[in-house]
Amino acid sequence: MTATSSHDQGMMNACVLHAVGDMRYQQVPKPHPQRGQVLVRVAYCGVCGSDIPRVFVKGTYHFPTIIGHEFSGVVEACGEGVDRVAPGEHVVVFPLIWCGKCAPCEQGKYVQCVDYDYLGSRSDGAFAEYVVAPQENLLRVPEGVPLEEAAMTEPAAVALHALRRAEENLLGRSVAVFGAGPIGLMVAQWARAMGATPIFIFDIVPRKLQMAQEMGFELTFDNRENNALEIIRSATQREGVTVSIECAGVPQTFVQAAACTMRGGKMIILGNPSGDVMLPAPLISQLMRREVALLGTWNSDYSAAGNDDDWRDVLTGMAHGTIALHPLITHRVPLRDAPQALLMMREGREFFSKVLVYP
Repeated sequence: MTATSSHDQGMMNACVLHAVGDMRYQQVPKPHPQRGQVLVRVAYCGVCGSDIPRVFVKGTYHFPTIIGHEFSGVVEACGEGVDRVAPGEHVVVFPLIWCGKCAPCEQGKYVQCVDYDYLGSRSDGAFAEYVVAPQENLLRVPEGVPLEEAAMTEPAAVALHALRRAEENLLGRSVAVFGAGPIGLMVAQWARAMGATPIFIFDIVPRKLQMAQEMGFELTFDNRENNALEIIRSATQREGVTVSIECAGVPQTFVQAAACTMRGGKMIILGNPSGDVMLPAPLISQLMRREVALLGTWNSDYSAAGNDDDWRDVLTGMAHGTIALHPLITHRVPLRDAPQALLMMREGREFFSKVLVYP
């Protein structure tokens, strides 16, 4: 299907998922902001690891849907009653739209909302020229932060939130990161910013480990050639790490992360599981004896009231250079080529870390 530069009045270009495996670049009606909503002109949208199974295996909650939930943009227009942002401002958008009525919402714990909407899976997202969102979901991008980097606020906030789930002062504490994809490398950077040392990083893709080394992480190991448990034990007087984070979603690394966590330590589950995990009985016994805490994490904390939260801390971290996201970008893809780019990622035809789509 052909798409033009869209500015047939009222139309825009988008990548629309019509069924599992059927994504089309086409023209669709441009959304209009209702009361309290903002129309954002998309600058960049990151491809999340979850987008690949969403497009090729699981599908979205209904069809057709425009996917994409990690994005930055410029305010194009505001609906009635909008007073938080103005046209022309650079913004990022928290993609979870909370109901505001359930008990978690009343406590400001939007990621635990029982009846939420979500841009890019339940509602139309940002693989498009424009997207609408409630004004409460928008944050201004600080001066000096490029929109390209700002598009990675969402995964960087997820990474920060995962570490914060440990509720641990990491200064001088050891951390092991299993999986050196974009999220794993963001987790490692946040751990370093919090003063953690040593930080171990494991993956099976040499180029990912090379990226970690280029970011200044020295303890990077190819998990096919090294025994993660032995490496960690020999470096920690056989104690294990204070916090282990499973970022790969692979059964083997889940077992490794559990095995290398010290007495009273924390293991954080961050990677979406690619299959069932079987824990050997002796390992379960060890986890019990060591009183290891197993912590799930999902999404990130966001404050509609303007309080400190993961999102604001990420934007501040970008502005101050605490976290470097630019080195993670390996591909910048025009929107019309997004379906082919996702296919490349699914088939692993070339190395990629963060893939950004731009209209």
